[in-house]
Amino acid sequence: MADGSSFNAKLYIYDLSKGLARQLSPMMLGKQVEGIWHTSIVIYGEEFFFGGGGIMSCFPGGTILGMPDSIVDLGNTEVPRDLFQEYLSSLRESTYRPEKYHLFEHNCNTFSSEVAQFLTGTKIPSYITDLPSEVLATPFGQALRPFLDSVTITPSGDNGMNGYGQW
Repeated sequence: MADGSSFNAKLYIYDLSKGLARQLSPMMLGKQVEGIWHTSIVIYGEEFFFGGGGIMSCFPGGTILGMPDSIVDLGNTEVPRDLFQEYLSSLRESTYRPEKYHLFEHNCNTFSSEVAQFLTGTKIPSYITDLPSEVLATPFGQALRPFLDSVTITPSGDNGMNGYGQW
């Protein structure tokens, strides 16, 4: 980048179970699960995520989920905002269209990991991306799979501001 500008990227992590996974997973799954994770990427003062509505954005912490349970510093990037927006547009038109969302195989965490890789060269932590296969490897996960395959998560982030909302 010509001017040497650097932008900090963060991973916002939300536990959709609000602690219930930690309490109930040993009994239901036969193993400890710390949370049911939703993630997003915060860069350029905006939070980006993928759900049943496609790629969306909002002010950091501005989804219906509120503030994240934890924040991971992914490092800095020199990718300028305009190039990032072009990248998101290409994802929105190809692999991250709303109808491509799948709770276990193509979700917010898949998106966050791919975007983190693009921006910083590192993926998000494996304890997040490996969770679906860990759950499905249990008898309870297999029994719930038909129901869970129909679930779509769309944490609304459209706060009505110009430049924010659905891409």
